Amino acid sequence: MAVLERLRPDHAPALLAFERENRAYFAARVPDRGDAYFEEFDARLRELIEAQEAGEIHFHVLVAEGGEIVGRVNLVEVDADAGSAELGYRLAEKATGRGLATRGVREVCRLAVEEYGLSRLTAVVTVGNDASSAVLARAGFGAVGGMTLDGEPCTAYELDLTTVRGLSGGSGSDRP
Repeated sequence: MAVLERLRPDHAPALLAFERENRAYFAARVPDRGDAYFEEFDARLRELIEAQEAGEIHFHVLVAEGGEIVGRVNLVEVDADAGSAELGYRLAEKATGRGLATRGVREVCRLAVEEYGLSRLTAVVTVGNDASSAVLARAGFGAVGGMTLDGEPCTAYELDLTTVRGLSGGSGSDRP
């Protein structure tokens, strides 16, 4: 069973291993991070932790027994004034098909309301990534249109957190 944790500096070795082990798997679905990401990993992680402490982003990892990271669920482009952020997530290839992504996304949706004061989340999925689209649907997101990201056709999704029951007093559907 994996547990969702807020990203901390001590996650660095396990996070780097997760990204390296799954690089080809991820690159088949989303644009590759490039070699510089791995070469500058420690400095980049320090910058992300600083941005997280400032409330600009909220990064989370799914940690399995033994400390292995099997997934990430992140909120970026946080706009506290508008109450919005963009959701992104990735799961290790060996951890797929067990509901971990859905559980992680739902938990981050709860945190978005209860801890981060957000009211709306967006997400973008490349066309053909049916597994990610299904995760978003199970978490209550609805498709709101098409777009292109890095030259790839994508679908944009949105979730109004104020209408979702079970997330800090919302009164809408039973989702997340």
